[in-house]
Amino acid sequence: MVPPSSDKFCQPGRCGYCCRVREAELWQRLERHLGPGYANSWAGMYVLADLDHRTVHEALRDGIPCKTIWRAVWRALELPASER
Repeated sequence: MVPPSSDKFCQPGRCGYCCRVREAELWQRLERHLGPGYANSWAGMYVLADLDHRTVHEALRDGIPCKTIWRAVWRALELPASER
């Protein structure tokens, strides 16, 4: 099976291949900025106003697109524009 090549085929949080890839990239970015030992804890504890007061874990569970989650994290961590 060929994975979808465009977001128009992706149902955030529900499809197979493309959402898993995006989620893996989200975790890589979190680990790069927070450290591999802290990223998962932070993602489960830190409530982000930009995600309607959800944590990263809750947002993923609720099907929020990874791109939206990353932008909320990016703003919360006050990362440089190059990391957006």
